[in-house]
Amino acid sequence: MAVIVIVEDNAQSGRLAAKLLNNAGHRAILTETGEDGLTTIFEVQPDLVLIDLGLPDIDGQTVIALLQQQPGLAKTRLIAFTAWPEATAHSMARAYGCQGVIIKPIDTRQFVTQVEAFLQPKEPVAQPPDHGGTSGSRHDHTTD
Repeated sequence: MAVIVIVEDNAQSGRLAAKLLNNAGHRAILTETGEDGLTTIFEVQPDLVLIDLGLPDIDGQTVIALLQQQPGLAKTRLIAFTAWPEATAHSMARAYGCQGVIIKPIDTRQFVTQVEAFLQPKEPVAQPPDHGGTSGSRHDHTTD
């Protein structure tokens, strides 16, 4: 079970997303403004935040920037949740530092699977096998 905060000013869209996630066994908490979203996120420290980029009080970019400054939220996944055109949404989400995008209106048959994919740990970068010769030295390979 993951804790998911939904920051969505369209009540119908937010309620549907929360219902689907709750029915799938997650704890979804709906907030309708950026300010309420920030307060809730700081309190519950969720695993994932679905954030509308076009909020009425504080824009999504500002909310995301504030969240990224909090060390306690470093592992929280930030997902843009928007009705913007797909290409624009992906571009803006990357620029804002989100880990992904879910476009609205949602497909109720795929929504939970989409969200759960963002909850999965990223695959570790495969390291080449160490065929250390006779010297016994070991070389660590890292990639950025």
